[in-house]
Amino acid sequence: MIPALDVYTMALEDGSRPLLVRGRTGRCRPAGIARWLGAAGDVDERALARVRGPVLDIGCGPGRHVRALARRGVLAVGVDVSAAAVTLARRRGAMAVQASVFDRVPGIGRWRSALLLDGNIGIGACPTLLLGRVASLLAAGGEMLVELEPPGRGIVIEELRLEYGGARSDWFPWAMVAVDAIDEPATAAGLGVAEAWCDAGRWLARLKRR
Repeated sequence: MIPALDVYTMALEDGSRPLLVRGRTGRCRPAGIARWLGAAGDVDERALARVRGPVLDIGCGPGRHVRALARRGVLAVGVDVSAAAVTLARRRGAMAVQASVFDRVPGIGRWRSALLLDGNIGIGACPTLLLGRVASLLAAGGEMLVELEPPGRGIVIEELRLEYGGARSDWFPWAMVAVDAIDEPATAAGLGVAEAWCDAGRWLARLKRR
């Protein structure tokens, strides 16, 4: 098996085929690589209109949200563990650094907003731990924009793998949180749910640091 980060890198650098996410049950879905590599769409733009700079985009990928915010005149920096993603983001004019959100991150305590979009609530497979870490990076009264699963799905921790062409990654744990299940991990992390909504089939919530 290949490390998941290597398969993700293949997809970013090539981009000619779908990047698939498969669970242990065999359920398979596209990861949305074409959307990540493109410009911010209408749903992204409407969501980003709610944030205040400076903004930290966690798991920024090729940087479409950072670039969209920069076009609005909002200071934003992306963080991603993938060197390929950070390189792509920088080539496209986005500010990005290679790091894990759990490692040393610039600007601790000064970010007014943080983004966990494109399912990045799953990072680390422990939503409470992730939300608590991100909350610690925010300024007092800071907010977090989080993309979630549709209602009724609860909180699921699942082993997944990435597939790109003939490449198959090793299995890794990932969390999926439904919009009506975000209150518990948010509260445990010292956050309140300010609002939640659905836009064109995508579910999002705005969390506020208490």
